[in-house]
Amino acid sequence: MRLIAVLALVGTFLAAPCLSLAQAPIPAPPDVAAPPKDAKKTSSGLAYKVLTPGKGKTHPKETSEVMVHYTGWTTDGKMFDSSVARGEPATFPLNRVIKGWTEGVQLMVEGEKTRFWIPEPLAYGGKRAPFGLLVFDVELIRIQK
Repeated sequence: MRLIAVLALVGTFLAAPCLSLAQAPIPAPPDVAAPPKDAKKTSSGLAYKVLTPGKGKTHPKETSEVMVHYTGWTTDGKMFDSSVARGEPATFPLNRVIKGWTEGVQLMVEGEKTRFWIPEPLAYGGKRAPFGLLVFDVELIRIQK
């Protein structure tokens, strides 16, 4: 009976998607459940807080291509995506991502690291997981073009 239970457990583990050592979950920040009182808020509902000021002067535009490092969590502290965990920055045009990113990254300058609390309408709009308020730490490495 114990052998069957062990085999079932091993089978479940092997069938489940698992993170490699390079993709171990990054712990959620202590304010992941809700934006703190000192966070700024835009008229759309995007909340943000600069964690590390940047040295750049130029802000990306909606049509800019940017290189970033990021980690995203749900408000219960579960990491759902991270270029940091993968060990490779992501590059993409700002007008091809969720609305909260398009708006938020335009507020940044190169070298800046900001935490964003993105409400569901500015995230995936309730159309796909993860649902609800999402929290991202984003570092703007470079404005490509």
